[in-house]
Amino acid sequence: MNRLVALLLGYLFGSIPFSLVVGKLFYNTDVREHGSGNLGASNTGRTLGAKAGLSVAVLDLSKALVAMLLAVWLTDKSTAIYAGIGATLGHCYPLFAKFKGGKAVSTAAGYLLGLSLFVNQNGWLIVLIAGITFFGMLYLFKMASLASLSFVTVSTIILFVLQDNLLYSFSFLLIALIVIVRHRSNISRILNKEERKITWM
Repeated sequence: MNRLVALLLGYLFGSIPFSLVVGKLFYNTDVREHGSGNLGASNTGRTLGAKAGLSVAVLDLSKALVAMLLAVWLTDKSTAIYAGIGATLGHCYPLFAKFKGGKAVSTAAGYLLGLSLFVNQNGWLIVLIAGITFFGMLYLFKMASLASLSFVTVSTIILFVLQDNLLYSFSFLLIALIVIVRHRSNISRILNKEERKITWM
């Protein structure tokens, strides 16, 4: 029962469409009507600028992290994983935005950060390598999608290598697969050399 409660709690947190809230509240703009139409940090940044995109990225990251910490506080440590997975699903298929959300990259980062708090060995190193991977790929290739795909792939590998809790590793593998599936169109554009590039880095 606690796991189900954590999953639902995470889903509700994840369903908060921060890109929609920020766009309409501060810019009088519905980001769903621009760019890719996704409710995520990347599309928000392209539509409203880097400041808005960064704000949404931080808020989306907090969805999983806060949900995980709250689930642990209300129940126990074992429910954190379910809260994080729920937040990821909520971000992708938000109850409060007609089930059309983002691609869960920032939420995955929040989940990884949450996991690092419970990993007994090398938690800080896992987060450091993941961060370097994302920003390094973003700097080199200027494609947020490629950086995101690299981030979840490398993070999955290092979780298996640098810590021994297989439940943590396989749970992030599940989230990585969700992120990859949500990036299907981006992968196609990358292969065809048609993917959009950022201009602020």
